[in-house]
Amino acid sequence: MKERLIRFMSGRYGADQLSRFMLGVCFVCLILNLFTGTYLLYVLALALLAVCYFRMFSRNIARRSEENQKYLQLRGKVLAVFRKSWWQERRAYHIYKCPSCGQKIRIPRGKGKICITCPKCRNEFVKKS
Repeated sequence: MKERLIRFMSGRYGADQLSRFMLGVCFVCLILNLFTGTYLLYVLALALLAVCYFRMFSRNIARRSEENQKYLQLRGKVLAVFRKSWWQERRAYHIYKCPSCGQKIRIPRGKGKICITCPKCRNEFVKKS
């Protein structure tokens, strides 16, 4: 049986990160459907499952690989927002926005009241650090 599956999948794309993500979203939709009972979540889960299986059994490997690369780039951009150590920097710095141009400026904590000069527009304003 294992050999038959191996022969069937040869030349096909198989599972990748996008397929795994889609299966995870499908699973979450089905769990939410159990609690809410909405027909829309069930249909969405079935559609995601159908697209996922289509991608796995596809023989157009170049196209599926391109789709996966686009997903990975988008995922990298989204995760980069959360990976930044801005949360750790909050302990040591205040982040202020310039009142005139909106530029974010990082100021060290514990310096008292200071005059801040915006590096972008050279506007000066006073804030407590």
